[in-house]
Amino acid sequence: MLKGTFFCIDAHTCGNPVRLVTSGYPVLNGQTMSEKRQDFLARHDWIRQSLMYEPRGHSVMSGSLLLPPCSDNADASILFIETSGCLPMCGHGTIGTVTAAIEAGLLQPGTPGQVTLDVPAGQVKAEYRMENGRVSSVRIRNVASFLAHRDVAIEVPGLGRLSVDIAYGGNFYAIVEPQTNWPGMEGMSADDILNLSPKVRQAAHEAVECIHPDDSTVRGVSHTMWTDMPRSREAHARNAVFYGERAIDRSPCGTGTSARMAQLAARGRLDDGEEFVHESIIGSLFRGRIEGRTRVGDHDAILPSVEGWARVIGHNTIFVDDEDPYWNGFEVK
Repeated sequence: MLKGTFFCIDAHTCGNPVRLVTSGYPVLNGQTMSEKRQDFLARHDWIRQSLMYEPRGHSVMSGSLLLPPCSDNADASILFIETSGCLPMCGHGTIGTVTAAIEAGLLQPGTPGQVTLDVPAGQVKAEYRMENGRVSSVRIRNVASFLAHRDVAIEVPGLGRLSVDIAYGGNFYAIVEPQTNWPGMEGMSADDILNLSPKVRQAAHEAVECIHPDDSTVRGVSHTMWTDMPRSREAHARNAVFYGERAIDRSPCGTGTSARMAQLAARGRLDDGEEFVHESIIGSLFRGRIEGRTRVGDHDAILPSVEGWARVIGHNTIFVDDEDPYWNGFEVK
């Protein structure tokens, strides 16, 4: 029996995939995107699994649903879907979704060049530039970001004792900087990242509690970020971000860049208005900046912006038929 037909626009943001699902999904219950996220996870998570996991996706697949706005001042809402679940916020996903939706005419903001979006983590704004009929870049003004825990001591099998910071940029990140038991990214293979990152994430999760002060459904360390000196002359830092079970972000990671800027700002290593160019594992760049300061619960926080680009690479129609033994997707671990 055919469970669903989904029309999709496939794109990538600085190398990391974004599959914008334009139709085939149900109406979600809830007044806010946080509530709609919980409803989707409770009743419709098979859609995410079918479209993100193999054989229709892969371990790094990331996507989104473009929904009507929840707020009077918003142009649209975004629900983020990927192999690791439904994220509260996704930076590269927002850049890719805005690019694909604007170019396809699915998103027609009241003010050209500016979009206000409701997401599960809150509300974000995006400014986009057009060149020759295409979106050439998108700068997102992300949710307030903060350093949640500093100098967290963890024990990691295969590395030993590490000190990590935990920062929030739309998701919670365990940030690893070069230190005695981890000299840096040079010589660290993709397999090393895939092997060690879950151990760091689990150790950090066990060491400290991470719950967003304004939304208790946003909780737990979901990402591991390895950091080092850049290779690019334009960049100020380099990273490799791990998420899900076997995913390394090919982009510099939007919420990760926000979390990294929050960490650096809290430690006095990044000033307001100062450009922070972040380099990904494949060499692509995001351009970050601290636009202002605020408070989140008991935490001093920054108001970050992150600029990147995306490219549409194709349109497709995906069928999900439960007579297919793998209709619900699978992941090889």
